[in-house]
Amino acid sequence: MAPFFALAGGFAIFRLLGLAGIDMLDDWQTPLRWALALMFVLTGTTHFLPGWRREMAAMVPPGLPRPELLVALTGVLELAGAVGLLIPRVAPLAAVLLALLMLAMFPANVVAARHHLQLGGRQATPLFLRAALQVVFVGAAIAAAF
Repeated sequence: MAPFFALAGGFAIFRLLGLAGIDMLDDWQTPLRWALALMFVLTGTTHFLPGWRREMAAMVPPGLPRPELLVALTGVLELAGAVGLLIPRVAPLAAVLLALLMLAMFPANVVAARHHLQLGGRQATPLFLRAALQVVFVGAAIAAAF
């Protein structure tokens, strides 16, 4: 749920700053991009924390090679995408690519939910809730792109 709170809370804060007079945040799309960047910094960073990395590697669907390398790669892509969201010229492309990345990583969330894996010492989010959150996250990325 932390990614959702980062997205929703970040959007509210950045949008309020825009309404309070910070011109660069005085629309809805820039605060959304910044909130997504905040969310991806949060999630991308966890890919490099030793305990989290092992737990995420356990989520990688069977048959995919080198789960820990895939976790590191997706973490790098999330962090790079977060940076891209903050650069106006490339933000739309970054948002689309992050939406595709989230779709590609969703099977790992299915594995985590179905096998009742732990993430950060907590039970993985139940599948129905994780699927709903995925719709919100992908929808936010698409909205940030266009």
